[in-house]
Amino acid sequence: MPEEIFSLTDLSFRFPEDDEKTLTSISFSVEQGERLVISGPSGCGKSTLLYLLNRLYPDNCDGLVDGEIRLFGKPAVDYAPGEINHRIATVFQDPDSQFCMPTVEEELAFTLENLHAPLAEMEPRITTVLEATGLSHLRHSVIQSLSGGMKQRVATACALIMDPEVLLLDEPLSHLDPYTAKQFVEWLEELQQQSNLTIVAVEHRLDSWGTFFGREIQLGCNGAIDTDHPFIPRQPVSFPKRQSSCQSEVALQTEKLSVTIKDRQLLAPLSFSVSRGEVVVIAGPNGSGKSTLAKSLCGIYKRTSGKVESDGIGYVPQSPEYLFLTQSVHQEVAFSGASTLFELTQLMDSLRLEEIQEAHPFAISHGQKRRVAIAAMLADKRPVLLMDEPTSGQDTAALLELFALIDQRAKEGATFLIITHDMEFAASLADSVLLIKDGELTGKFAAKDVWHNEELLEQHHLLAPKGVARLAESFA
Repeated sequence: MPEEIFSLTDLSFRFPEDDEKTLTSISFSVEQGERLVISGPSGCGKSTLLYLLNRLYPDNCDGLVDGEIRLFGKPAVDYAPGEINHRIATVFQDPDSQFCMPTVEEELAFTLENLHAPLAEMEPRITTVLEATGLSHLRHSVIQSLSGGMKQRVATACALIMDPEVLLLDEPLSHLDPYTAKQFVEWLEELQQQSNLTIVAVEHRLDSWGTFFGREIQLGCNGAIDTDHPFIPRQPVSFPKRQSSCQSEVALQTEKLSVTIKDRQLLAPLSFSVSRGEVVVIAGPNGSGKSTLAKSLCGIYKRTSGKVESDGIGYVPQSPEYLFLTQSVHQEVAFSGASTLFELTQLMDSLRLEEIQEAHPFAISHGQKRRVAIAAMLADKRPVLLMDEPTSGQDTAALLELFALIDQRAKEGATFLIITHDMEFAASLADSVLLIKDGELTGKFAAKDVWHNEELLEQHHLLAPKGVARLAESFA
């Protein structure tokens, strides 16, 4: 009989500062070699459940636990702090939160040092895991110079170098381009078959996994299990197709813009313009320069050459915490003072922030943090808004609300530049697509000319939206 890895009986969890429980009466077990996905609305406690499985909670917080958790047949409370973590490896939703060393090689070596691995074993183990994860060329790279997607792959390599029995994944595809995400799932499939690794993942992008998972647990808004059943492959979210609201007036103009940092050219000179009311998707492989472009447009990265002309740019970064300045969600959204109370209320309601309006922005889920940052920038009413991966961590309802808000604001004359790897979201919204590869602008294309161009998609690690035939009809 397969070994029982996890066993939870009537488990509940509450943070001391909260009146309501984050998780309520959770009971399930996981056997060796299972592939389990945990799904549910943003903020329902999925990540909290993972952190209870790896003993991060309650060992590293003041959370209150009722019920029983058994790990490998032994009560979780009987493990010393950190004892279980060489058997249960975790890849967090925000990879930056788990890095300690400057370079990829040093981070991997640091992981092995914590496991007291013999010095003679380190070099071959590092080489092996870098080859397996396709990261050999980044061995000596500074981690903070890498894209979000590359950081995610480095974090996965750090988990796998521990040779764990269990791999916990918190939205591992959220920062990966479509091609790399497909490769990641195929590689994980092969790895799991070879090692009988037990995999538990939290995920919103279920359509990207095909038939990988054998079982799915859905959590409800109350933090209880709604369903526990065999996994059913998903179709992507179906968005309506918006009508273009482009105007003749130019909202953003760049000329020969380039970025070089420490003698490394991150962005080659590029020029393009964006019209008022236009929605532009910025797409390309992980590490191609998409976020660098966004940061240079809004002045976070100093431009080495060129100029940017705009009436005002707002920016929602990939890590939304960088924006937060206040003590509550409501204060954060209202911070700019540019919107009326009625407008703020509508915005909070649309993005499902009313129920957490008094919560501290750092104490909510990753998906909720992203929605707070988006709401704050929309409330600021900047003429041009840059969004870096706004769909990450969002459930279906939140994605549809975000689509509606962008569509509405574009009709009112706001201009959007959106970095996203969600091709269905991109295809539903985009008037045009900026394609970037290796720090160079391939070009700005009408969106309808991109989705059927297989060569162009392949060159930029993109996959055609699954609704591409329907899109062709809407463009006809």
